[in-house]
Amino acid sequence: MELMNIARVRWACRRGMLELDVIFQPFVDTHYENLSEKDKVIFVRLLECEDPELFAWFMGHEDCPDPELAQMVVTVRGRPKP
Repeated sequence: MELMNIARVRWACRRGMLELDVIFQPFVDTHYENLSEKDKVIFVRLLECEDPELFAWFMGHEDCPDPELAQMVVTVRGRPKP
């Protein structure tokens, strides 16, 4: 999967739900550039998910079925990796 430039990533972080904007925008502004290339690809994959799924995962209402995406949710939320 191809990496997006930072401007496209920032644009993709603009969601239909304010709650997700509040999560994604600060993460991209402060942490995205420090991710590994692999993690950047995973983050972009996460952004391709639908808002209701993302909201459920980030709010802890549901577990993400994809292990890589689930770990990225943990990373974005700022919890330490197990």
